[in-house]
Amino acid sequence: MINRSNTMLALGLALGLAGAAIPAYAQQPAAQAAPLKPATPAAIGYAKEILVMKNAGAMYAGAVANMVQRVKDSVLQNNLNYQKDLNEVSVVVAQNLSGREKEISEQMAKIYASDFTEQELKDLVTFYKSALGQKLLLQEPKSIQSSMAFMQTWAQKFSEEINGQFRAEMRKRGKEI
Repeated sequence: MINRSNTMLALGLALGLAGAAIPAYAQQPAAQAAPLKPATPAAIGYAKEILVMKNAGAMYAGAVANMVQRVKDSVLQNNLNYQKDLNEVSVVVAQNLSGREKEISEQMAKIYASDFTEQELKDLVTFYKSALGQKLLLQEPKSIQSSMAFMQTWAQKFSEEINGQFRAEMRKRGKEI
């Protein structure tokens, strides 16, 4: 039980640390998102090129299928007797909505084009095509994955240390936890 709670605490801490790295404005609900600045078609084109080089499409490639599955599962909770039908309908719905993940790609490009000038985007494309840029594109996902693994390990060990200090302080008060 204690090991499980330590693991959950460590995971929560790791996720919290990861979340702390994201600016607060990125955590606002979509309804509060700032309006996008107008962008030229060239800027949007550069943004799309950058997103392709960064393989951003991998983030949302299964978005339609995943959303259909989530909605089906939600509907199924209150309609267990329709499981067979809902399974069949989910295939039809997924086919009808196939390709809608392109909306994500388009909006991401517009966001980049709003956040960076056309020249900055052009310079980024040039950078990502350079030897160092290519190395960054290849290495960065590995570096991020290693960083996340380290944070999880660190959080686990740190939570155990904190737990030990709580126990020690409570023992001083004559209370075992």
